Formats: sequence, structure tokens, C-alpha cells
Amino acid sequence: MAFQILLNLFLAFVWMFLKVSYDPVTFLVGFFFGLLTIFMFRRFFHSRFYLLRVVAVLNLFFLFIKELILANISVLKVILRPKLNVTPGIFALPTELTEEWEITVLANLITLTPGTLVVDVSMDNKILYIHAMELEDAEQAILSIKNTFEKAIMEVSR
Repeated sequence: MAFQILLNLFLAFVWMFLKVSYDPVTFLVGFFFGLLTIFMFRRFFHSRFYLLRVVAVLNLFFLFIKELILANISVLKVILRPKLNVTPGIFALPTELTEEWEITVLANLITLTPGTLVVDVSMDNKILYIHAMELEDAEQAILSIKNTFEKAIMEVSR
């Protein structure tokens, strides 16, 4: 991926030098033509087209923002209830992620979402133990995390 980005930047600068114009618009036009060139020759690269990964990172970011807002609203509802009636719990989340950075990102996204906290990670990095402030159904919570954060991280990394 880094090679494709550097190649795209290089093609944009070559375009600027060939046009003998050093303004940002010429650079952007060169970047666009470099993007098209890399897209046409994408089968010769070992990794997938880098723009797909950039889109996946943006999707992960917006997914986190959405989940952050929804979790804040949920925690606010619990706090503002006249009678505190919470059902906290700890559940085990088996993960399909293999790389250490993927598991770290997943654990951080879960911890940064209000009402949840990653308590521990198993020695083989296959299970995350998560404390939830409001845990009604552990299976539903596992499916929710797998279908949102884990799936989005897999799209970024693979």
C-alpha cells in the first residue's frame, strides 16, 4: 500500500514537472492521472488497490463515531433514570483477528465506546474479555461487535 501511495505522489510530481506548472491544481490533476494509472495496473501489485483501503479506514472512522454517539446516548439514559437499574456483566468475545495491531485497535475501539471496557485479552490473542455496563444478552453484544468493529477492521487489514 505504501508503495502505491508513493508511486502516485511521484507520478503527480512528474506531471507537474512535465507541465512546468507548480500550482496545487496541476498537482491534483497529476495525482488523479496517477490514480487512474495505478488502478489500471493494479493486478501487477501484490496488495490490493490502496484507495479501497483508504475508503475502509474512513468507514471504520465513521462507524466508530456513530457507535460513540449511540453509546453516549445509552449511557445518558441509564444515568438519568430515577432508579438505577443496571445489569453489568463480563462476557468473552472470540475474535477472528490475528495481527496484534488489529486486536489492539479492536480493544481500543471497544474501550473508547462508553459503557464498555476490555478487561483482559487471552494469552493466545483469540478471546477478549469485555465488561459492559448494561449487558442484557451476551450473544447479542458479541454479534454486535463482530458485525461492526471486527468486520470493519478486517476490511482495513485484508
